[in-house]
Amino acid sequence: MGRPRAFDEDEAVRAAVGLFGGRAYDGVSVDDLVSHLGVHRNSLYKTFGSKRGLYLTALRRHLADDVGPLLDALAGASDAAAALRLVTSADLGLLLLAAIERAPVDDEVASEVTAALAAVDRAIADALGVPADLAAALTAAALGILVRGNPDNAATALTRHLGSLT
Repeated sequence: MGRPRAFDEDEAVRAAVGLFGGRAYDGVSVDDLVSHLGVHRNSLYKTFGSKRGLYLTALRRHLADDVGPLLDALAGASDAAAALRLVTSADLGLLLLAAIERAPVDDEVASEVTAALAAVDRAIADALGVPADLAAALTAAALGILVRGNPDNAATALTRHLGSLT
């Protein structure tokens, strides 16, 4: 009979979201996970199977805990400026890193990222009553603003030039 789990899986996954969201998959070693999560190496492998298993669990948690509430908030967006503000103020670090680093080389990550971005597009399209391609362009612009930095000024400039898209 094995010993009872000596760590809180939920806390470990939450901490992994922060670690992967700040340093990306390739920037986090198993030793980093063990030391930052307070999980023994054997427990990590027994619970998650691998570093990738923990990464996928963390990505899915991020999508549920951070992207899910964004989708709910977007439902109340009254115009493009509000939608951009919501997206650029959300914690989407792990989603962005997953899209850039892991999705091109991992089909399962690509599927999760594609579904999450499509959900954001749909939420914007539904809230603003705009075509899907325009909603996708707004999502892409918002994510680009996040990658580039200075989201408040860039989003303000963009919405000033776009005018009202309601």
